[in-house]
Amino acid sequence: MQAQVTGLHHITAIASDPRQNLDFYTRILGLRFVKKSVNQDDPGTYHLYYGDYAASPGTILTFFPWAGLPRGRSGTGQAWATAFSVPDGSLSYWMERLKKLGVPQQPVEQRFTEEVLPFTDPDGLRLELVAADETDPRLAAPSKDVPAGFAIRGFHSSTLALTDSTATAQVLTASMGYTMTNQMGHRARYSPGTGRPGTHVDLLTDPALPRGLSGAGTIHHVAFRVTDDAQEVAAREILRKSGLSVSPVIDRAYFKSIYYREPGGVLFEIATDGPGFAIDEPVDQLGTKLGLPPHLEPHRAEIEAALPKLG
Repeated sequence: MQAQVTGLHHITAIASDPRQNLDFYTRILGLRFVKKSVNQDDPGTYHLYYGDYAASPGTILTFFPWAGLPRGRSGTGQAWATAFSVPDGSLSYWMERLKKLGVPQQPVEQRFTEEVLPFTDPDGLRLELVAADETDPRLAAPSKDVPAGFAIRGFHSSTLALTDSTATAQVLTASMGYTMTNQMGHRARYSPGTGRPGTHVDLLTDPALPRGLSGAGTIHHVAFRVTDDAQEVAAREILRKSGLSVSPVIDRAYFKSIYYREPGGVLFEIATDGPGFAIDEPVDQLGTKLGLPPHLEPHRAEIEAALPKLG
C-alpha cells in the first residue's frame, strides 16, 4: 500500500537577513509574498512564504530567516537544489536579468530533455530555473518586475544529495507512490502518477559532494502534498509500518503536517492541501498582516514587538 502523495507542497529553507530575503524573492524572482508568519518553534523568528497569487500548494518556498546566521554548506544528507518551472524559451531572459542584477549564475546545462539555469540567492541557496518541455498550465503570480511570459509558474523539482540513493528510492517508490521516470549519470528522477512540473524529486548520488552542514543558504525540509486529513492519516500509518519514525499529525493552521527523516538524512514532511493560506486574510491581501496560529494569538503584541521590521 502506498501513500497518495500528489507532488511537492512546499520547501522550507534557512536564510539570514529577512529584508534581503524578501527583496530577492519578490523583486528579483517575481514571486508573491503570500504569508508573513513566525517559526512556531521559535516565535521570535519570521516564517516567510513566497508563491503564486493564490498561494497554491506546489509553488510555496518558505524561509526561516535568522539575522546574522552563518552560512551552511549544501551537501549530502540535504535537499541540494530547488528548481522552478519557467516557460520554454525564457532562459535567455533570465540569464540577462540575473546578470544585470548581479545574481551569481552558472552556465545553462542540459538535464534529461530540459534546459536548466543554476543560480544562487544572497545566502548561497542553490536554485534552478527549468525550461520544462512538459506542459505547465499554472499561472504566474502577477509581478511588476517580471513579465508574465517569462515568469515562474511554481516548483519544477527538488534535488536531494545522497551518498547512497537505494534506501531513499525505496521510501519514494514503496511507500510514497513515486516511480523512477528517468536516469542520467549520478541523477535519477522520480515522479508520482504521470508526473508534471511541481511533482518531481531527483536523487543525486555523487561521491564528490561534501557532507551538508545546516545554516543560512541550506534547505531545512521538503514537504509533499496530500489532498486532505484522511490521506494524511493514511500516509502516516503506511510510513510508520514501513519502519520510519513519523511524528504525530501537527496542526500548522494553514495545513496539517507529519514529519519523518528518510534514510539518506533529508527531513520530509507531508502536508495537506487545505485549509490553505486564505483562512486569516483574503487572497487579495495575502502577506499583508502577521499570521499567527491560534495558540500564539494571545501573544501577538509581544511577538510583533520582537520581530524586525521588513519594510
